[in-house]
Amino acid sequence: MADALLWGRRFSILCIVDDLTREALALVVDTSIGGGRMARELDTLIARRGKPALIVSDNGTDPKGGA
Repeated sequence: MADALLWGRRFSILCIVDDLTREALALVVDTSIGGGRMARELDTLIARRGKPALIVSDNGTDPKGGA
């Protein structure tokens, strides 16, 4: 997910959701969320809750309008 502040500063939101229970496991908000940051967040979540059997990734639409 992505949005912008009133003055135009863009930010992204990494939403990690359990598809079975629909529980929001983590919401990470930052101006940039790269692969390394995503891996660290997943490692932290796995340490707390255990390793999932399956991970599904849905990047959605490009918030910048690119292809």
